[in-house]
Amino acid sequence: MTHPARHSSGTLPAALRELDDLRTRVDQLMHAAFTGGGWPAFGGTEPWAPMADIEDAEDAYLVELELPGMDKDQITVEVSEGELDVHGEVKQREHTGAVRRHTRRIGQFDYRATLPPNADTEHISAELTNGVLTVRVPKTERGQTQRIEITG
Repeated sequence: MTHPARHSSGTLPAALRELDDLRTRVDQLMHAAFTGGGWPAFGGTEPWAPMADIEDAEDAYLVELELPGMDKDQITVEVSEGELDVHGEVKQREHTGAVRRHTRRIGQFDYRATLPPNADTEHISAELTNGVLTVRVPKTERGQTQRIEITG
């Protein structure tokens, strides 16, 4: 069963966008638990989202995602209609012995974040170092609050 994609308008306050993202993840977990889709966190059929931090620096937004063991060729970073999308797939590695416990995430992952109006989507960069993908989204003057002088 598929879920319809929900696209935020980008005008929601940051706290409401975070609640919307949380609701999406809870929906995925509940779907997997009650429809027999398997647990998405541990290799089920539903995509999972990697752990991430978003930092609001002076000149850019920095999105850091934990992707241990991934190569840059296995990760896709896209931006469309004010939304950052990072996706890929962690493949099950071959084991020579008996696996007694399996808790590492495998399967397709998908991380989405709605970008603020002042994000410069034309100059986004991404770097993978030591299992951490850092996506740098520069800020522009567009979309920032401006004080208007009142005359008369």
